[in-house]
Amino acid sequence: MASLYPKKIGGKTYWYLREMARVDGKPKMVSERYLGTAAEIAAAVEGREAAALPERTRHLAFGDVAAAWGMLQELGVAAIIDEAAGPRPAGQPLPTGTYLALAALNRLVAPCSKAGFADWWRTTAADRFTKIGASALDGRRFWDAMHAITLEQLEQASRQIAAEIIKVSGADVSSVALDMTNFATFIATANGRAPIAQRGKAKQKRSDLRLVGLGLVVTRDGGLPLTWHAYPGDKPDVTQFPGMIDALKTQYEAVCAAARADPGAAEMTVVFDAGQNSEANFAHLAGAGLHYIGSVPASDCPDLTALPASVRTIVDKERFGGLTACDTRRAVYGAGRRAILTHSPELRDSQARGFDGTTLAKAGKKLDELAATLARGRTRRPRDKVETEITAITSKPWVRRVIRWDLSGDQPKDLRLTWHADPDARAALEEEIFGKHVLITDHADWPVAEVIAGYRSQSEAEFSFRQLKDPHVVSFSPMHHWTEHNIRVHVFTCVLALQLAHLMRYRARQAGLDLSVRDLLGQLASIGETVLIYPSTGGRPKARRMTTELTGHQPQLYDIFGLARWAPGS
Repeated sequence: MASLYPKKIGGKTYWYLREMARVDGKPKMVSERYLGTAAEIAAAVEGREAAALPERTRHLAFGDVAAAWGMLQELGVAAIIDEAAGPRPAGQPLPTGTYLALAALNRLVAPCSKAGFADWWRTTAADRFTKIGASALDGRRFWDAMHAITLEQLEQASRQIAAEIIKVSGADVSSVALDMTNFATFIATANGRAPIAQRGKAKQKRSDLRLVGLGLVVTRDGGLPLTWHAYPGDKPDVTQFPGMIDALKTQYEAVCAAARADPGAAEMTVVFDAGQNSEANFAHLAGAGLHYIGSVPASDCPDLTALPASVRTIVDKERFGGLTACDTRRAVYGAGRRAILTHSPELRDSQARGFDGTTLAKAGKKLDELAATLARGRTRRPRDKVETEITAITSKPWVRRVIRWDLSGDQPKDLRLTWHADPDARAALEEEIFGKHVLITDHADWPVAEVIAGYRSQSEAEFSFRQLKDPHVVSFSPMHHWTEHNIRVHVFTCVLALQLAHLMRYRARQAGLDLSVRDLLGQLASIGETVLIYPSTGGRPKARRMTTELTGHQPQLYDIFGLARWAPGS
């Protein structure tokens, strides 16, 4: 056994490590090692402990970046773009497809400008597993890559990527939802190099900014974006519908060809809202051979909304609660079509609260303020001008039906306004309109419940647009591009990021995890990579890498997206 043994030499104590053992049945010292004085031993222990501790650490993003990179690799996105774009331009460090794929990855997990991309890349562990250094990711390189592909080549790549997504996911593409929106930009008014950015009806309420329109078609199964169309922001949505339908049909045929399926074997159904309605658009759908589920504003169908509640029956209590419906036919946009009147108690209560608490309350407040101004007798406006203002305040159809007003006096100083909300008219409005929808479809044999479920899949397209307007993940903004070509390439990368996000969400759902895109990316982003950097003993400092502890859904997500492929070995 080993033991410490002191020796006094010249009045000082020195320590030795002795090893004792039995030899021929007797204890005997078999080795002795000099350790030094107590101070020397303490210094040696402290030095060894210091050498075992890292000098500093770095924390890098790993989980979300690695999962997105893995998905890009699985789909072969960079190779698809390179095949469409042709040879890499001379002097470009990386292939064009790699730059555009990385731009989409950034849009997905941490949107930033191309100028800031290299700095962001250094905060991730991606340079380790992609073998792409930040020096190749200067913003100018991205702009060169964006100009290295034509819009026709971009469209070809987009079709092939969508086909690959459907093949990889196995999602059902027989029913799709179509919707359109626009995005505000900060392009200067005098900039004539971006005709796609125009002032129009801004859905983000920024009428002072130029807009870029975007139409999107997503699958009912999983909300996977299938095709897209960018258009000038001053164009009404209804005018873009035929182009979207043509692109959808072409995309659908490409997807079927990639999957070696017969396009005619499954009937495709397009779901859209009332904003796309026109007689010409319904004719175009019929010419394309596509089925549809749409809607008509309930206020445009007084013959249906006037029907008594007794004609409606419960649709499916387990799926839709107290929703009732009446299945009939009526003339809609130049032809007799199947029409389904639905009534939802939840929607009725929500509309009633919104009307009373917001719409009617705002109109009432404005009328009270006008009445108070007139009562002071100091207005200079003639009677016809005041009547015009009252008409503007009560211009909304529902408000006009409920509010009763009277303006007395002829001269400006004598004008007096009184008003009230008619309770009988309010009750009649709720009975006739609130909670009601009118759906139209050419599926004559579908059960009412399936038509309603199909129409509600429209929410998948709306969700995609809300996601693109999220400033934190899968975001359209910031957009630091000022030319037509670069804006359209930017839209391509944004839609590609959305496709990746929904494919990842779809895959997680198949594995039993039903998470929103933000929750999914948040869980993955919390899987970090820590780099422990030890003091140098000559040469480069040693570093050890490891992933952070997995909690919550992270162990399952780690397996779903195969993060072990990209995790540090040591």
